[in-house]
Amino acid sequence: MPYIQKSITDKWQTPIDFYNKLNEEFHFNFDPCPIDWNQGDADGLKMDWGTITFCNPPYSQTKFWIKKAHDEWVKGKTVVMLINACTDTVAFHEYVLPNAEIRFIRGRLCFINPLYPLKKTPNPKASILCIFKHDALGNGRTIA
Repeated sequence: MPYIQKSITDKWQTPIDFYNKLNEEFHFNFDPCPIDWNQGDADGLKMDWGTITFCNPPYSQTKFWIKKAHDEWVKGKTVVMLINACTDTVAFHEYVLPNAEIRFIRGRLCFINPLYPLKKTPNPKASILCIFKHDALGNGRTIA
């Protein structure tokens, strides 16, 4: 099994066209993990989220963000998370699988490094959308 090198940063911007498609569908009003977040800014894990939130969390801490997304959903909010398709984790099985619509993304998303915005870097892993909403289907779909 090949070694997948970890990134030296958690700051990877969602591809703009991909985000815009999602925003057309959901009309987001909050992002707890903005790309311009800096040390000392408010901690998205410790604040209330908007009613319709987009979250592309730091992948080094995904399990905490999945739990937070679930907790916000329990409050009646909609949360759309973009995460690696790691379906073997405890967080995935406890919070995502029984409660969220899961959309598998075909191919590898190319994220944007804010330091080099013209250079697109493909994610070494597959990605999924986890959509926590009260009418969640709980089944998988593949989107382009």
